[in-house]
Amino acid sequence: MDIQNMPREQLGVCAEGNLHSVYLMFNANDNVESQLRPCLANVAQYIYELTDQYSDSAFNGFVGIGANYWDSLYPNARPEMLKPFPAMQVGSREAPAIEYDLFVHIRCDRYDILHLVANEISQMFEDLVELVDEERGFRFMDSRDLTGFVDGTENPKGRHRQEVALVGDEDPEFRGGSYIHVQKYAHNLSKWHRLPVKKQEDIIGRTKQDNIEYESEDKPLTSHIKRVNLKDANGQSMEILRQSMPYGSLKEQGLMFISNCRTPEHFEKMLHSMMFGDGEGNHDHLMHFTKAMTGSSFFAPALDFMLQFDE
Repeated sequence: MDIQNMPREQLGVCAEGNLHSVYLMFNANDNVESQLRPCLANVAQYIYELTDQYSDSAFNGFVGIGANYWDSLYPNARPEMLKPFPAMQVGSREAPAIEYDLFVHIRCDRYDILHLVANEISQMFEDLVELVDEERGFRFMDSRDLTGFVDGTENPKGRHRQEVALVGDEDPEFRGGSYIHVQKYAHNLSKWHRLPVKKQEDIIGRTKQDNIEYESEDKPLTSHIKRVNLKDANGQSMEILRQSMPYGSLKEQGLMFISNCRTPEHFEKMLHSMMFGDGEGNHDHLMHFTKAMTGSSFFAPALDFMLQFDE
């Protein structure tokens, strides 16, 4: 991929981790597309500029447009592989689809700045959209999930993040954009914490304290890592860039799972492997301790794509 000539991507798509996050899910009001297109461009530009203004606290973010709403907003061009969330159900395991029109994802190392910016974005959208869901995420310990295991260890590093997350020459009009999948997982932590640590480690496929991955021959076929570390027909790893963070309160808590990728195929294959398993009944046993509450599909276009419509 020629990253040098890439349109300006939304900086939050490939950003490194932060301490805090705010996730805003909106549905558009009826017949507002002509006003919403320039408004959305302004919001994306505003987020982009705040990256400099609040650089000391590593502010970043991006805007995603829902798969089911894309054609209403941009009827003349559609990302080649954009499709609704791949809902799945196998017995008691379910990955439901709950689609939204817009997703605003902002992160920062200062919670007060996020609160301020979230309010400002909401005011910019006034009368055009309805806020349907809001969650606030946080870094837990040394970047661990609430299960106690380090999260995102397999994430691509450095410039490879862009190669994994951003569309390239395969879809020229949408170069610099990214396919986004969001799932809100609610963990059953009381059930999880009753397990012996070794049993937890077998379910994940890593040691808990030191975050050491099991040797390949020692990984149970039902371990989380075994189910999500997939290869394509050419033997290449099917990578995604995870931008996940823990969220919640004592009432409900878990993981906001966010996959950013240049193709939706990698996420879909991983989710299918977790839910359905390997064809021999070996599904992801982590699913016994967490439940997907939502599932949404978005595309985060390059900033330059949205700015075509800023007037």
